[in-house]
Amino acid sequence: MKYLRNLLSVTCCMSLVACAQVSDKTTDQTATNNSNSAVSEKRIAAAPISTTQTVSTSQTAPALTLLTQQDFSKCLVELTTKAKAAGVSSKTINNSLANAKLNMQVVQLDRKQPEFTTSFADYFNRRVTAQRVNEGRALLSKHHELLMRIEQQYGVPAPYLLAFWGLETNFGNYFGNIPVVDSLATLACDARRSAFFTTELINALRILDAGDISPNKMIGSWAGAMGNFQFMPSSFLQNAVDFDGDHKRDLWNSKPDALASAANFLRNLGWRADQRWGREVKLPRDFPFLEAGLKNTKATNEWRKLGVMRADNAALPTTEFTASLLVPAGHQGPAFLVYDNFNVIMRWNRSEFYAIAVGQLADQIAGGGKLLQPPPEDAPRLHRDQVIALQEQLNQKGFNTGTPDGILGPGTRRAISEFQHQQGMIADGFPGKEVLGLLGIAPDANKR
Repeated sequence: MKYLRNLLSVTCCMSLVACAQVSDKTTDQTATNNSNSAVSEKRIAAAPISTTQTVSTSQTAPALTLLTQQDFSKCLVELTTKAKAAGVSSKTINNSLANAKLNMQVVQLDRKQPEFTTSFADYFNRRVTAQRVNEGRALLSKHHELLMRIEQQYGVPAPYLLAFWGLETNFGNYFGNIPVVDSLATLACDARRSAFFTTELINALRILDAGDISPNKMIGSWAGAMGNFQFMPSSFLQNAVDFDGDHKRDLWNSKPDALASAANFLRNLGWRADQRWGREVKLPRDFPFLEAGLKNTKATNEWRKLGVMRADNAALPTTEFTASLLVPAGHQGPAFLVYDNFNVIMRWNRSEFYAIAVGQLADQIAGGGKLLQPPPEDAPRLHRDQVIALQEQLNQKGFNTGTPDGILGPGTRRAISEFQHQQGMIADGFPGKEVLGLLGIAPDANKR
């Protein structure tokens, strides 16, 4: 297999959110990993916003308004009218939407805010595990022929599909346990994001109308994400394929359909078959950390000139790929040079932590080793209020974080980096104890 032959070579560089309202700071660094905590990996605490999940908690959640059964029943009448206008058959409406049940737990989960941030070490170590790598390798062998056919047709190497599968549902071990029509109807009747979830509900009804799955088997997350790769209904309609030839797109029970649909999704997101996701790299002691960040791109040769090397001390490829440099755990942790396919992974889930985990898990499933520079495990675990205070202090000092929201995203990390540079510190954008002290953030913010 081409990918396995070339994964670690110098010249080989490889590799759904109907994302509503994603802030500049949206990332998996939030404590309970935002929307995914109940969707993808309950399943071992998944990620906040995924292409398949489309849930953002970066905004301040309004107080929970009681949605009564009477309100819900009235709303179902309105949803039925909209579904009929959208062309959904009466049979499907009678067999599914007419039987929808109000689930207030779904509303509570949608509005839940993370209490603490989580460190890169905690996030990464919970997801890229020896057990998951070994299971991925076993599945790579078991489904070799199928995966090769999918790679040939869609251009996405098997280890990446397995990495997404592992992170999304732990290789199909957890799809969620809530009827999708119930969850989407409940959220469509809740005022906070009614329009978005109404659209997703009607899309789910269209899937039922097509006969891809029966209403009683359409089970998913509280947010309506479904199947092995946790597709939202809109992503299902746009990307799901019938790869096993049974005239159904079954992302729950058909591994050929699920894996091929994920590959088709990645191809539609812009996957480049000539590149990998990125790689771990080694930085010189005098590296200018203000050059780090996803928005700062340079050709690989320019990074070479700045002294960036592969983590094993070999020279970077001489190719002219565009890349960005990320230091998710600060200058004491690992550094990554990431390519265009990293941005594709970010279109699946708007989180740098998630995208790094996918890339590293894929590399290790394909036979690569662990990180050569593991992330430090003593990073501060900040309370949401402490992050808001940090953002407010930076804004007051002229370092723009945007509207304080309690999320340590790219905008906040950039502001921290600029503050560190002004203070003569290593400008790695990491909110360590010295930064917190200079900004007057209370010591108890460091409690884990």
